[in-house]
Amino acid sequence: MKRISVLLLLGIFMGTLLSLTGQAIGASSIVVAVDTPPRTMNPHGSDADANLSVMANFFEGLLQRKAPEGNLFPALAVRYEHPDLLTWKLYLRKGVRFHNGNPFTAEDVKFSFERLSNPDVSEFINTGKSIASIDIVDDYTVVIKTKDPIPWFANNLHQIYMMDKESTEARDPGEAEVKPIGTGAYKLVEWVKGSYVKMKANEDYWEGPPLIKNVELRPITESSTRFAALASAQVELVSGVPVELYEKVLENPKLDVITRPARRSIFLALGNKPGSPWKDIRVRKAMYMAINEDEIIEKIMRGHAAPAAQVPDPPTIGYNPEIKRLAYNPELARKLLKEAGYERGFEITLSGPNDRYVQDEKIAEAVAKYLAKVGIKAKLDVKPKSIFFPQVARGELEFYLIGWFDGTFDMGRTYFKLAHSRDAVRGFGGLNGTNFSDPTIDTLLEPTGSIVDREKRKKVLQDLNKMAMMDKIVWIPLHYQQDIYAVQKGKGIKFQPRPDRWIVFKEISK
Repeated sequence: MKRISVLLLLGIFMGTLLSLTGQAIGASSIVVAVDTPPRTMNPHGSDADANLSVMANFFEGLLQRKAPEGNLFPALAVRYEHPDLLTWKLYLRKGVRFHNGNPFTAEDVKFSFERLSNPDVSEFINTGKSIASIDIVDDYTVVIKTKDPIPWFANNLHQIYMMDKESTEARDPGEAEVKPIGTGAYKLVEWVKGSYVKMKANEDYWEGPPLIKNVELRPITESSTRFAALASAQVELVSGVPVELYEKVLENPKLDVITRPARRSIFLALGNKPGSPWKDIRVRKAMYMAINEDEIIEKIMRGHAAPAAQVPDPPTIGYNPEIKRLAYNPELARKLLKEAGYERGFEITLSGPNDRYVQDEKIAEAVAKYLAKVGIKAKLDVKPKSIFFPQVARGELEFYLIGWFDGTFDMGRTYFKLAHSRDAVRGFGGLNGTNFSDPTIDTLLEPTGSIVDREKRKKVLQDLNKMAMMDKIVWIPLHYQQDIYAVQKGKGIKFQPRPDRWIVFKEISK
């Protein structure tokens, strides 16, 4: 009798488990695999795209960007005014509640922005330091004044997430790292770091309950394992389809492939330390012309990239279509090196990540080989992104491969971060990892902070961009990536990739 009871209970348990499994992959649920796991559930604790993407489901900014073009729309603010260069007056949405039931008010906005400047909990330090004052007019009106003009201030509001002042102050800081309380379309069910994130629909969401009710997000960093999970129907949507597996996915009759041109450019940052060979513009041109980017796209990227002549992408203010790539010409590169006094070449260390961008290590290896053909000995120093990016932030490198797209769609912000001389006091050059410094660029760039007229700003930044890329060769551009996704056929999944690669589940249906 005891054995029969155990078997009976086991049968009931297995039936229940199968039933729950069926629910988990039903019409109102989705299982998604991504290539990078979230680091934290603190919405200010990481400015990495992978983290911001997950946070966008739990938290919201005052504005939001929507698929497919990434245009700005109202979110927790219904509108804003910009009466002068330093002032932003925001009118907040009424009737919004956090996941714990607390109402969203101006107090939460003030708290969230002030929290940005705390290095213990925030990677948005520069944004926090840029704020001069935050004044509450009433529960649903707030006035933010910046220390200096920031033309892209509103463009950044979609990724400055609002937190609940009351519960965040009451909780241990460590709890905020693992249990998000936002106003977003989803609530956290469970997070097992490195394994999965489970979330459920916020039925009281101000835009209306999302169509997908249950979500499981699985970070699978190894590309072949990610593909296997998709091919075996363990997951229904995959981001970051590796280029080397693209044909396999395409040939699988059970799968659909979705692609879009990525905003991210891949380029080489190069310092200009006085006395170094690469201080000489002839050397910079030679290094640029020694690299066969068409071959990189064909053989390493398998055609899933487009050549770049600059770092900003076409949707970014300041992108200049007049800038053209220097043609691949190793013979002219050798001639330029000889003219500069480096006929026998020189040595340089080429750094980069080996786990961040599509084929990043292989691209770095190819660049080193191309440079070797013109006599430049590039010592490779590729490493995990967890080691590489802190070195960039500390300005410890001389030459490295990196990727970038500007979330504010403004080239001025890009240049202030990546090309302006490092200035910790003013917050300039924070990601200028080679300590590149050019007084002309600094002098031309700084006044752009007060230009808010869109057309005038576009023209000034385009001119600056052209001078920097053609006369100075601040960076050596390589290509724009292509974003590749795959979905299970026959599931009715309606998914439009976003330009920022975020996966926002309220935008998906099935």
